[in-house]
Amino acid sequence: MSIDDTAVAALAARAAADALVPLRSSGLTGRPLGDAGDAAGQRAIVAVLAAERPDDVVFSEEAVDDARRLSAGRVWIVDPLDGTREYGNPERSDWAVHVALWADGDLVAAAVALPALGQVHVTDPAPPLPPRPDGPVRIAVSRTRPPAEAQAVAAALGGELVPLGSAGYKTLAVVRGEADAYVHSGGMYQWDSAAPVAVARAAGLVTCRLDGSPLVYNRPDPSLPDLVVTRPELADRVLAAVRSAR
Repeated sequence: MSIDDTAVAALAARAAADALVPLRSSGLTGRPLGDAGDAAGQRAIVAVLAAERPDDVVFSEEAVDDARRLSAGRVWIVDPLDGTREYGNPERSDWAVHVALWADGDLVAAAVALPALGQVHVTDPAPPLPPRPDGPVRIAVSRTRPPAEAQAVAAALGGELVPLGSAGYKTLAVVRGEADAYVHSGGMYQWDSAAPVAVARAAGLVTCRLDGSPLVYNRPDPSLPDLVVTRPELADRVLAAVRSAR
């Protein structure tokens, strides 16, 4: 029996997670571990997609860009290991696996695995958005490069910066209620955000570029360099603060 696209995304994300977790205790460290993880995650995802959706095109960080995607009606946008640095540190859980389906102009199904937490979040059923707790607004940012726009949001909203690892984990931190917004600038690619953005949208979060314009996927240039993910009740204030910093 055929399974639906969200189930395929989840199956692929789980397969990559099942390949990645044991590698962390294989004795490899640093760059060799990251390289092995990238390759293992890619193999696992491609195997599932080849079995379940053999006619679709795959657009992955870990493969040569297939030009057929620009005329295809269905394209899987994947990042087999998002957060290689965090993956290589056994104490960290803030890394992810991304599998999203773009079809006829938009993201239509996705799964994001957080393998170190044993979780897979999907677009259907959409994850429930937890209520925001009392206290300052929490803005997820890069651990190494917190952008000026995020600092402006924190200042305008009386918030605090929450340094976290991979882009996927930071986006899912907002979905899971660990943060209230995620503001990023300074470089990113379509595979870094496609699946997390799809899950975030399904959960009712606002997702866009720093200038408020839509995030558009499967464009010729793989770069998609900035991102805002925020709870809807904070969106106007977050975007106003971002504009003030640009």
